[in-house]
Amino acid sequence: QVQLVESGGGLVQPGGSLRLSCSVSARRFPITAMGWYRQAPGKQREFVARIIVNGVTNYADSVKGRFTISTNAARNMVYLQMTDVQPEDAAAYICHVVGAAGDYWGQGTEVTVSS
Repeated sequence: QVQLVESGGGLVQPGGSLRLSCSVSARRFPITAMGWYRQAPGKQREFVARIIVNGVTNYADSVKGRFTISTNAARNMVYLQMTDVQPEDAAAYICHVVGAAGDYWGQGTEVTVSS
């Protein structure tokens, strides 16, 4: 069974920074990739960033150079460091993990961007 719990969302001013965390509990579920998606009201869920177990990272063009994804050594946490946050970054940020048995989604943590 896999459980994902996101935290760290909140209100951030334009140009500010925020760090999102996702706790991953995945007993007997080897994980091959961990990542973040986001979904704004009335919009489709979109890819934000991914880190593969070999350390390779991928980013959406819209966040490249501003957001950084990372994990801890135990790979039971995945982080998204957001800098220079813009109004268009406002969304629910959803943790996602992929393994041999399929993929799992968290419930999301809300990021609001406002001055």
